[in-house]
Amino acid sequence: MVKFTIATVTFNAESTIVRTLQSVASQTYEAVEHLIVDGCSQDGTMGEIQRYIERNCDAHHPHNIRLIREPDEGLYDAMNKAIAQAKGDYIIFLNAGDKFHSETTLADVAAQLVRYNPSRLPAVLYGETDLVDDEGQFLRHRRLSAPERLTSRSFLSGMLVCHQSFYARTDLARTIPYDLRYRFSGDYDWCIRLMRRAERRALVLHNTQLILTDYLAEGMTTRNHRRSLQERLRIMAHHYGWFRALASHAWFILRAVIKR
Repeated sequence: MVKFTIATVTFNAESTIVRTLQSVASQTYEAVEHLIVDGCSQDGTMGEIQRYIERNCDAHHPHNIRLIREPDEGLYDAMNKAIAQAKGDYIIFLNAGDKFHSETTLADVAAQLVRYNPSRLPAVLYGETDLVDDEGQFLRHRRLSAPERLTSRSFLSGMLVCHQSFYARTDLARTIPYDLRYRFSGDYDWCIRLMRRAERRALVLHNTQLILTDYLAEGMTTRNHRRSLQERLRIMAHHYGWFRALASHAWFILRAVIKR
């Protein structure tokens, strides 16, 4: 039975953490580890987490919940801690405010994996993402949609798969930590490097054809949109060269103007 580690990184997330915790608790799939990494929140986040643990850590609840609470050097440092501690076959980053699209999301994904040899599971499982508001209500489908066939070159067109809908095999993720030089787009860099590692090993990137995640529209990257784009340009140039990076960003700008 494939096991999933859901990593939830938090810091002062009292206003958004509850629906994420509820979403994980409601998953019908049993082989789940919920790893919560809190950077010493100073608000009511820990109170919500403790209530969640008390409600769900009993014989009637199949999920394993683990908490790490210690200072960190930012979001991506906390994510690296989660990767190092994860015990599941796949790691899923579902941060405060984000939730699974349905109660059967993980069960539906796991059902697709029976076709694979357990020793050659896909390197990545990916799907679509919906955007929700602060109340968790649907806003719209994500503008960038997942390609039918994902490759490392796909991200030359931007981050076509949302980080929360990009389930990475944990053994591969451990070999590719997040680069702490990046503050806002480190997930973009991480996904490209992981896909390239998978391609070198001839491992599948599996399209689930599912909406996997309801993503909080006002995440850190959205709030710092301009700096995120500048960082993404540098990452794109590093992986694909400056000519392709600049050409792609020129197209992004033109596309935005046309859609107005």
